[in-house]
Amino acid sequence: MSKDKIILDLCGGTGSWSKPYQDNGYDVRVITLPEYDVLTYQPPKNVYGILAAPPCTMFSLARTTAKTPRDFGQGLEIVKACLNIIWQCRIEGGVKFWALENPVGYLRQFLGTPSLTFQPCDYGDYHTKKTDLWGYYNMPKKNPVIIPEDILQKLAINNRDLPQLPSGYRPPDGKLQAARRAMTPQGFAQAFYKANR
Repeated sequence: MSKDKIILDLCGGTGSWSKPYQDNGYDVRVITLPEYDVLTYQPPKNVYGILAAPPCTMFSLARTTAKTPRDFGQGLEIVKACLNIIWQCRIEGGVKFWALENPVGYLRQFLGTPSLTFQPCDYGDYHTKKTDLWGYYNMPKKNPVIIPEDILQKLAINNRDLPQLPSGYRPPDGKLQAARRAMTPQGFAQAFYKANR
C-alpha cells in the first residue's frame, strides 16, 4: 500500500518533485529549511525512495563570482549530507530508488558523469533547463514536445512563465523568483513517478 511507503524529498523546497507521490498516497516527507535541515536530519527506518535536490548555488555555470566567490566546500556540505542520508537508508535496506538532481554545472566534477541529463521539454514542459540526474532508479520515459518559436524567444532572454508557488510556501531566503525557477517541472516529476513507484 502506498501510504506505507516513505519518500524523502531532501532539500525539496516546494515539494514539486515529490508531488506525484503525495498525490498518490505515499508518506512523503519534504526535508527542507526552515523546518528540517539535511545537515542534522536523522531519517526513519524503512525508507522506500529518496529524491534529493541540493542547492545549485555554488555549482551553477550561471553564477557570477564578482560579488561572492564560488565556495565548493560550502556547496558540497549539503550534497554530502544528502548522500549520507541516502547511504544510511540504503545500508539499512528497503530503499528501492534514489536520485540526486542539479542543473548542469560543476557538480559533475565531484559526482562524475550523471546517468541522465534532460531538458524539461523532454517530458512535456514548454521550457529548457539542462539538468543532471545521478542515482539508482528506473529511467523515466520521455514525452518530448517542440517548443513554439514565441516561447523560445522568451526563453532566450530568461523570461519564461514561471509556475506558482504552493499556497503558504515561502522560501527561507525570501527569494520568490528563484524558488519558482527551481521548481521541478511537473512533466518530469510525473514521468519519474511512473517509472519509480
